[in-house]
Amino acid sequence: MQTQRRAVLGKLSAAAVLAVGLDPKLAWSQTDVATQESKAPPLPAEGARIQVPAMTLLDGSAFGAGQTKGRITVLYWWASTCPFCAQQSPEMQTLWQAYRGKGLQMVGLSVDKKAADAQAYLQKRGYTWPSAWVTPEIQKALPKPRGLPITLVLGRDSQVLQAEKGQLFPEDVAQLARWL
Repeated sequence: MQTQRRAVLGKLSAAAVLAVGLDPKLAWSQTDVATQESKAPPLPAEGARIQVPAMTLLDGSAFGAGQTKGRITVLYWWASTCPFCAQQSPEMQTLWQAYRGKGLQMVGLSVDKKAADAQAYLQKRGYTWPSAWVTPEIQKALPKPRGLPITLVLGRDSQVLQAEKGQLFPEDVAQLARWL
């Protein structure tokens, strides 16, 4: 079922890009993004171990590397300009609100060009999950897989339990709680 949804979304995305066309003012930045994306690694395999590094969150607080130890952790790469992220993010907020007190850790990883854009986006929409702006240091320690949005679920032992590329539907996001 999820595979069919992703195929439909992929076709709709391609049609939307063709219908809208590329703004010449954005050509360089789009090419740069495309080059970076083409070099991105694939989704990690289930069972791969991922260590979440210490980082400074967009609200200025510190996120320690040990904050994921012994907890189910959702890593969510997103951007304020991503239409699929805009559809999935409210569901991620619902997941965070419902399960943060029940052992869930979540870290949003914004790939926006400017941290201020990501901060404004979170504030305007009332999203409260811990979120960082992907700096070169974070990218080196925690490389973003190819695609957007990206959702990874790590087990209490930091092993990948689930890895998803592309928009998750509300029922898919709700199913992430099964790992708790």
